[in-house]
Amino acid sequence: MNWDNVRFFLAIARAGTLRTAARQLRVDQATASRRLAALEEGLGARLFLRTPSHYVLTSAGEALVEPAETIERSVAQMERRVMGLDEQLTGSVRVATTDSLGKRFVLPAIARMRAEHPSIDVACLISQDVANLTRRDADIAVRTVRPDAPDLILRRLATLKTGIYASRAYLLTRGTPTFGDGFIGHDLVAYQQPVTPITTCAFCGEPNGSGKVVFRTSSSVTLVEAAVAGIGVAELPCYRADTEQELVRIMPGRSSDFDVWLVVHADLHKTSRIQALICKLVYEFDSTAG
Repeated sequence: MNWDNVRFFLAIARAGTLRTAARQLRVDQATASRRLAALEEGLGARLFLRTPSHYVLTSAGEALVEPAETIERSVAQMERRVMGLDEQLTGSVRVATTDSLGKRFVLPAIARMRAEHPSIDVACLISQDVANLTRRDADIAVRTVRPDAPDLILRRLATLKTGIYASRAYLLTRGTPTFGDGFIGHDLVAYQQPVTPITTCAFCGEPNGSGKVVFRTSSSVTLVEAAVAGIGVAELPCYRADTEQELVRIMPGRSSDFDVWLVVHADLHKTSRIQALICKLVYEFDSTAG
């Protein structure tokens, strides 16, 4: 059995569509379809029912998922262990983070690392989703969710603050919210889903149930830009919002803390190029997070 074809099978099973799987694997749909067809031919079984909108696993497909994931874990483990023995400051590193942390902290760290070690190239994966380091979705993750997997090494990079912000134009036309009024009469902008450990019914502990959420986004950068554009009041990371001249922090007594974690798989932790980037990430957070 060709492992590469199994990899395509797992991607399609997880994505549910050929188009999404192909995009994740960075190939065209024809390649993904051809790989799946080769696997089905080799096994002599149909693995998916093709519907107009989704690929649905057949009984044979369902039976293949568990052994395919076992193979995936074994291949990833081999890659990690071999890579973990690499002492050369050359090659590729994949780092996963969010758009906001990437812009402020991760990209400057990459620039510093590349200035010292130009033979190391970096792929930066930007998403609010948590990258699976065991499957080698990435080599390093910088994220606000603390992992609990035993095969991961983690380090708290910083404890950052969020505050409540609105644009000068918004405050001029709508007035300033006051403590305890639940943001009554005010428009709010918020995350599509929580990406930091904050409650969904409050901004920095201030209840927001009387306000109207008029804009949602999964992007931290877009959330800041929405507040700058005057769409509404938002809870924002202070390291980002304080750099925007148009934004005003309101209710300064209200704030929330969130931790930023550096995560790396134990098998890769001592790899030279991984350590080179970790060193710069730690420096960047130490020097600018305060």
